[in-house]
Amino acid sequence: MQFDIFFSLSHTPVNGNLPSEKVLLKNFFDQVKAADQLGYETAWIAESHLSSQTQKKNPHPVVPHWQGEIGINTDIFQLAHMIFDQTHQIEVGSAVMNLFTNGGPIAAAERVATFLSLHELREQNRRLKIGFSAGRFEYMSRAYGVLPRNPLEEKFWPMVKNQFFSEACEIFLKLLSKKEISSQDISIRYLEEDNFRSPQEWLQAQEAFTPKNHMSRIPIDKFYEFDLLKIVPQNFNLNLLDLIIGSHVPHMQIEVNKHLPVKVFNLSITKPEIIDATHHRMQAHYHKDGGEWQRAYMPRTTFVFINEQKNLSPKQRSQKAREEAKLALSAYWTALEGTVDPKKIQDASDNALIGTAEEISEQMNKRFHEDDTLMLWFDFFNHDSKRLIENMQAFKEKVVPQFDTKKRGYPDFLKR
Repeated sequence: MQFDIFFSLSHTPVNGNLPSEKVLLKNFFDQVKAADQLGYETAWIAESHLSSQTQKKNPHPVVPHWQGEIGINTDIFQLAHMIFDQTHQIEVGSAVMNLFTNGGPIAAAERVATFLSLHELREQNRRLKIGFSAGRFEYMSRAYGVLPRNPLEEKFWPMVKNQFFSEACEIFLKLLSKKEISSQDISIRYLEEDNFRSPQEWLQAQEAFTPKNHMSRIPIDKFYEFDLLKIVPQNFNLNLLDLIIGSHVPHMQIEVNKHLPVKVFNLSITKPEIIDATHHRMQAHYHKDGGEWQRAYMPRTTFVFINEQKNLSPKQRSQKAREEAKLALSAYWTALEGTVDPKKIQDASDNALIGTAEEISEQMNKRFHEDDTLMLWFDFFNHDSKRLIENMQAFKEKVVPQFDTKKRGYPDFLKR
């Protein structure tokens, strides 16, 4: 297994404790430096945009129950420079960058190129891992002009927006391939039956968009229009870049790999059968320049509630970890009420790792494949930085060795 670490940088109160933004950032850098020293491989940092508190004043807030700010990292590139300067071996990843915000896909490609050009002056080995997606919350994209352009697009907006994201991905990846392009070089997108949740919904779209002739696919006008251009700088090193798409739409995973090697993020509540299907698909469609597809190329987030406090008995540690998990998880789902499909939560496998190091090792053996990459989420609704670092250390010293096939192989109780 590969063990990465995930940082949310959520500025939200926990048990009445709300540190200042300055303290939150200081704690983050203490934690990422500890992760580097402990040997975690990648620090993944969540990205968010615009105040989730302020958007609650709008007529249709998307996270009406969330207290504080979902996250305060708005720019992975500035943050990554500071992390690389303060660490020695850990890599840095965005989880995930909204491709619609901060100027859209053209500006995003140029920022990647600029970062890599500067990064190469300092570093020849460690990569920046750019996870990218369409963004989770609508109010963030709408502020940057990603809106329905007519009543028909408004009615079928989730499906139309997916086509805009597909278009943005093609622009982003072609520019990172160092090509000259105009919007004329970007493919037309279509709405098709498999974009919809039911045959009835697809029929409604056909009747709305093409009432006189029910087409088998409905063309969508391009969202981005631009003359011939090429990003600068051009002499950036793509070997220092790792690309990961935050989408479980099958055709999206296939399309992006026509341009560059692009890996796939796994959501923490994704069902096992979808994970397996994704690996099977990517074995056939992963871009040839990336070599053969490996299971480790789809990092998986998982909450971690470990307790190895020396002043407690094993039974007390286990109970304490469960109490902490219950409080954090209930607060999280309450805060996100109405933003996640309840069926997804109901159908999802239990993804949290809870208990003592021994209990967590057993849970991991049952749930995960030996070649998985795990993004361990320790700072989940927890501002106790000292305890967080202790948990990171306990996991690395007492859990990771059980799964380190390079050094010691699997003990009998962990073998599959």
